[in-house]
Amino acid sequence: MNNGLILKISKIVTICSLFVIGGMSLIFKNSGPIILGYVFGTLINILSLFLINNSVSKAVVMEPSKAQKHTRLDYFIRCFIYFMVLVISHAAKYLNLFSAFLGLNMVKIAIYIMTFFDKNFPE
Repeated sequence: MNNGLILKISKIVTICSLFVIGGMSLIFKNSGPIILGYVFGTLINILSLFLINNSVSKAVVMEPSKAQKHTRLDYFIRCFIYFMVLVISHAAKYLNLFSAFLGLNMVKIAIYIMTFFDKNFPE
């Protein structure tokens, strides 16, 4: 993947997150756990985006059978990370599970937003 594209997506996620955090602080009376859960999920989702980038970069230069095993292993590692984020968010009193789940989907939401508003997005 293109590192410039990864950074552009990360910037859009950050900008969207600032709006979401602002909205959460205005809507909810006790917004601390909600905002912390959201930030936790968003940071892990951005980390996952960088992990995908590294995985693809390594897999491109491997032979097909090794690349398939490598990408499969990386996929299961990312799924395990998501699982642990949700378990931690559920167990911790200071994190909100639903806002962490929303944060885990922010990269996807940002890509949809960029596709809708920026006609030259993939470039």
